[in-house]
Amino acid sequence: MNRRKFLQITAAAPAAAAATHWPLSAWAAAEGSNAWRMFEVTTKVELLKPSGVSKIWLPVPLLNDRDFHKTLGNTWSAPGGEVRYTAENKYGMGIVAAEIPASVEKPVVTLVSRFATRDRAVDISKPSGASAEDPAVLKLNLQPTELIPTDGIVRETARDIIKGVKGGDIDKARAIYEWVVDNTFRDAKVRGCGWGDIKTMLETRNFGGKCGDLNAMFVGLCRSVGIPARDVYGIRVVKSNHGYASLGANAEVISRAQHCRAEFYVQGYGWIPADPADVRKVVLEEPPGNLAVNDPKVEKMRKMLFGAWEMNWLAYSYAHDVVLPGSKGPKLPYFMYPNAETAEGRLDSLDPDAFKYTLTARELKLA
Repeated sequence: MNRRKFLQITAAAPAAAAATHWPLSAWAAAEGSNAWRMFEVTTKVELLKPSGVSKIWLPVPLLNDRDFHKTLGNTWSAPGGEVRYTAENKYGMGIVAAEIPASVEKPVVTLVSRFATRDRAVDISKPSGASAEDPAVLKLNLQPTELIPTDGIVRETARDIIKGVKGGDIDKARAIYEWVVDNTFRDAKVRGCGWGDIKTMLETRNFGGKCGDLNAMFVGLCRSVGIPARDVYGIRVVKSNHGYASLGANAEVISRAQHCRAEFYVQGYGWIPADPADVRKVVLEEPPGNLAVNDPKVEKMRKMLFGAWEMNWLAYSYAHDVVLPGSKGPKLPYFMYPNAETAEGRLDSLDPDAFKYTLTARELKLA
């Protein structure tokens, strides 16, 4: 089965299905770059307290290939159940949705995803001649979402931040990035990655949160002053090669390693990566902890993370306000965690031990 054809499948599939992976050696040779790394992530769901029909939804790697991230295929199984694969190309989002009847005593769904990444950096000192983005994509990434408005206090705040900035959109985005780093903080008490309710954050002046909050703040502020921007939701898969314990997955089990990032678009440069949330993560968590903002470790990442990402990370999608197919529950602000529903309602996606689900990652060697 051709990889592109596989990704377009939307009809019901059997309880066990597979996508043919590209041969890794041939793919690597075709790309002609030793900088690429290949990974395999296995997501296994074992519902501990099934009740009636069980419905389970899992994210897959970003559908749209980028010059730093490529999807190599997915396989799945759901013994005794039915699986449906859907693709939402607008947001690069793929969903594996399993429905398992009440007759199955121990519902289990397994998803294996393979993908390749390489570190990403954009030279913001001069235009690169990057191909122009589709105007429809840019329009989409200027629009508000339910938790990321672009008017009112969000726009007022952004205008105050860029007041006096004499350069173009890169300089404006940098001013917003620096403002987020200087004014927010990582709050360890926030569950998961935070939901990104930036209007409430600004109104209450409570600027604590995690990546889903802090990078959403960057995205919303950029959009409100006409700079296309978007969150990219994903999960860390391996340790950082830069020596930062706080910026990597430091074990094979990555069930709690979800992380979202941000990027913004400038004509002539293309999409430019940013991650102010990880700067605040270094401040709070990098040993010995609670570092000063001017600590050399923080300053290094502050400079790097405006224009670059270390790609020890799997991207899932850009999607906001996600409606899970066949769900009776509410929309999700984003789709970065396994989700499930039983006759008792939706399970807590932020509690993998009670859910139960496990994600593991391993690097694949180039043949």
